[in-house]
Amino acid sequence: MATLAELLRELKERSGLSYGVLAKRLHMSTSTLHRYCNGDAVPTEFAPVERFARLCKASPEELVEVHRRWILADASRGKKATEPERAEPGPETPAREPELVADRPRSSPASRRRRPLILAAAVAAVVGISSVALAMNGDSDDGKKRDTGAAASPRPGDSPDDAPTGKSKGKDKGDDDKKKDDDKKKDGASASPSKGSHPDPEASRGPGKGPASAGGNGGSAFDVPVTVRTRPYAMDDPCLQDFLVNRKASEVPEQPAVQDAAGWVGDLGAVPAGRQLIEVTVQGTGDETVVLQDMNVRVQSTSAPLAWNNFQMATGCGGDVDPKSFSIDLDDASPQVKPRSGQRDFPYKVSEKDPEVFFIIANTDLHDVRWYLELEWSSGKRHDSLRIDDQSKPFRTSGKKGRPTYGWPPGYDKWIKQPNG
Repeated sequence: MATLAELLRELKERSGLSYGVLAKRLHMSTSTLHRYCNGDAVPTEFAPVERFARLCKASPEELVEVHRRWILADASRGKKATEPERAEPGPETPAREPELVADRPRSSPASRRRRPLILAAAVAAVVGISSVALAMNGDSDDGKKRDTGAAASPRPGDSPDDAPTGKSKGKDKGDDDKKKDDDKKKDGASASPSKGSHPDPEASRGPGKGPASAGGNGGSAFDVPVTVRTRPYAMDDPCLQDFLVNRKASEVPEQPAVQDAAGWVGDLGAVPAGRQLIEVTVQGTGDETVVLQDMNVRVQSTSAPLAWNNFQMATGCGGDVDPKSFSIDLDDASPQVKPRSGQRDFPYKVSEKDPEVFFIIANTDLHDVRWYLELEWSSGKRHDSLRIDDQSKPFRTSGKKGRPTYGWPPGYDKWIKQPNG
């Protein structure tokens, strides 16, 4: 199977650019770029690989292939990291246990008792250290350990007297602590996941990069034979990307680079304006083929467009979305995922070695819409659906018509109001 490094070298040679020039434009060291192109290292994020490919004028089809190969390389690296390593004694670390065994027959009964005595002493030392650690952390009257971080910062709503100090305040205080713990347990027991969703076994990786939620016909997330990655703010052409922000222009930092869009959006509470491009990567978890039957739109709420300022992204202009793109009209009474530009509709097939990348373009002029996607899948006799959203939250897209619009022209150091805004 062709490797990621092989394709990167091919793109680099075709571009005619040197490693030094590419490294400078990518804001990385030349040695790091060499390692990527030689296959000695795989970037932990796809963003630098995507920027490299775009700098080398990769076609839309080549960008999809670059992404596919990066996914496989990243998955392969994860498997290697989890393989158990067998430690073999080398010349500098000889095994010592055989020497001790060989000496035992010549030892007296008293020496044979040394090992149990030494073990007992070690256990006593550990118990003593543990007791000191517990005393330093502080115990509540009901025997539960306190979090040492809580002592430095009392919980919101607690009075100074309620802040943990590591000292007992008597029976009344202990009873209060026990009651609080019982109340927390009751609250936790009463909390239940939303209908049609299940807890995700994997932790999220940051804004716009976490796996999708499992849902549908009562299946467990652990039974789902596919994984889904989303980029909710994938900028195919940053000149077309607008965001509504509830701040003055002087309070909004410069537009982000493509790979920093999620952080910029999260910090400002920005909302995609008019149009939102979402990249969805679906990959099987094993050799079995999984059929992606359909992808559906679920609208959670619809309201009037946000009355915020509109900010146009104006860096890295050029390019177009990759193949396998679909559109959604969020102003439609019943929005649907529709193939664009001759792209074939569902179903699709995926496996661990054959992922698929879909680009979903959602549009709205008249509303502020909170929505998510449901991906229907089947494998043998199993079938279910996956919820695809933004880190367990719905996507949000709002119309922008009539809103003051600002741009950041080349050479400027601030946002400038646009004539049509």
